[in-house]
Amino acid sequence: MTPVTVDQGDSPIVLGLPHTGTFVPDTVAANLNDNGRKLADTDWHIDRLYEGLLDGATIVRANFHRYVIDANRDPQETSLYPGQNTTTLVPLTDFDGRDIWETPPTAAEIDARRHAFHAPYHAAMQAELDRLRARHGVAILYDCHSIRSRIPYLFDGTLPDFNIGTNMGATCAARIETATTGICEAAIAYSTTLNGRFRGGWTTRHYGKPDKGIHAIQMELAQSTYLTNQAPPWTYDNTKAAVLRPLLTKILTNLAALAPTLGGKS
Repeated sequence: MTPVTVDQGDSPIVLGLPHTGTFVPDTVAANLNDNGRKLADTDWHIDRLYEGLLDGATIVRANFHRYVIDANRDPQETSLYPGQNTTTLVPLTDFDGRDIWETPPTAAEIDARRHAFHAPYHAAMQAELDRLRARHGVAILYDCHSIRSRIPYLFDGTLPDFNIGTNMGATCAARIETATTGICEAAIAYSTTLNGRFRGGWTTRHYGKPDKGIHAIQMELAQSTYLTNQAPPWTYDNTKAAVLRPLLTKILTNLAALAPTLGGKS
């Protein structure tokens, strides 16, 4: 299994899929406990949800599971949300705070996974953003995520449907943030927040450098918007998805249309 799959397109839009992969090497799986082997914290079916929404979009997809190593965490293990419950570069618990390992990985094992999985994913991401910036003068990374809408260990209450993250406006031009938020807020069947519990993971924060011609925005969807139930077997709900997909298409289409107005790289 290759660590990353890239589908190249000619649009200035890159879709990042860091958490849809379910591959776990046998040597890693052997050290997971029964809870860990459920792989419950997957961004279930996000690749299917976004498939075919924007002609010409480039897709960078991690094939490995986040329990192997999390492609959306700082490789130097700096916390994204200091003082709050979160998971680490190689998670030790699931999103409910429960252990996932019979034998937790050693520092050497984490370092090996960093080189074997995390680094190739981000090398591919950087290459695609550079390629499209060279072609268009600008590239926009739209990082695709989903999560259960109720996880008391991570946040209080029920998560909004659309959770937009730009690290308080630092990772993209204001027009990108405004356009995305406006489309979501106009969809009265859904709830929306900007830079709430999720302000953008390491991917968004690392690549989002508007002054260098690369803009990044994260969309964290509540899984209730497109799954039948937010529990095993994590069934994709075609009826829900049929309502949601046109809104996501509108977002991506608007971002692609904005790209030529954002100016070239410095």
